[in-house]
Amino acid sequence: MIVGILKEIKAEENRVCMSPGGVEFMRQRGHQILVEKNAGKASAFTDATYQKAGAEIVDAPKDIFKRAKMIMRVKEPQPFELALIRKGQIYFSYLHLAASETLTRALIKRKAVCIAYETIQKADGTLPLLTPMSEVAGPMAIQQGAKYLEMAQGGHGVLLGGVPGVDPATVVIIGGGAVGINAAKMASGLGAKVYILDIDLERLRYLSDVMSGQCVTLMSSPAAIRDVLPRADLVVGAVLVPGSKTPTLVTREMLGTMKKGAVLVDVSIDQGGCFETSRETTHADPIYEVDGIVHYAVSNMPGALPRTSTLALNNATLPYAAEIAGKGWKKAMKENPEIKAGANIVEGKVTYKGVAEAFGLKYERIKKLLELGFRVQRFRGSGLRAVCR
Repeated sequence: MIVGILKEIKAEENRVCMSPGGVEFMRQRGHQILVEKNAGKASAFTDATYQKAGAEIVDAPKDIFKRAKMIMRVKEPQPFELALIRKGQIYFSYLHLAASETLTRALIKRKAVCIAYETIQKADGTLPLLTPMSEVAGPMAIQQGAKYLEMAQGGHGVLLGGVPGVDPATVVIIGGGAVGINAAKMASGLGAKVYILDIDLERLRYLSDVMSGQCVTLMSSPAAIRDVLPRADLVVGAVLVPGSKTPTLVTREMLGTMKKGAVLVDVSIDQGGCFETSRETTHADPIYEVDGIVHYAVSNMPGALPRTSTLALNNATLPYAAEIAGKGWKKAMKENPEIKAGANIVEGKVTYKGVAEAFGLKYERIKKLLELGFRVQRFRGSGLRAVCR
């Protein structure tokens, strides 16, 4: 299969979806890899390194869209690229469609096969292509929160770990998944007082065990959030409903109970955000203030650490990319339920329930579509047309 690797063009996105090592891996399996010129530059991968691994360097992204059967990149297509996506073409990346009705409807019209990194899911419920970036975003949330607690940055001047004789800062983490636990490890390691909230009691037991008393675990509820917010210096939103819009858990009214100069870091912003007052920001302009509370809501946080993030992402995505390219998307989905879970939009049909529900669109089960097939073919010798299995 011809696989196209596009350069990231979203604001301050410095990752690349495939390293030269990944190109070599794919070439060994017989695939042709097209890499857009300078795609790996921000991650310290030169075009020459990609060429040595067996890639063809292509100057214009339109040529990659024209030639490749599967397009890969880290982030979703940008508006001016949508017209380049062909019917039946595979687009494999982070999509976060439940946060954008405009993008969802546009991809429906393109009739492509859109497979989202973030909804590929193992039988145990884990999200293998989201986890590595969560492992980056969790510690980053604490790093950024600590910086913006500085008074010069708009915060109220608190050191996370305190000093002898002075209380440390209080960090509240809403969501105990991969982002939450990695944020908790970083915050507790710096000496902060950490609260972590989740709605899953078994997960809280696990967190209590692995954190060995370094954080307080609380069953999440509106009452529990209201109770803990007045104590918080830093709040990290780490909530995820796979493939669906994130619920609002902190309302604007709740901000009135918080300390002026406290900081909110909304890691959930790529799925809509879990704070009512969240709006997407960029690395170039990352913060804003609402009611005296500093908000940080950069949707591509790991893009600021491209070398670490690219290698971590490549390790996770490569086996799936190789399987899709080797088998084709239909066979790959039929044989691997993890890949099937990644199907968000397939040839004009919305195949992920959370995306359909977010915008009141018709939901089509991917299993049903795979069983029926999509292409209308002529029965041999009959002159009739029917859905082909």
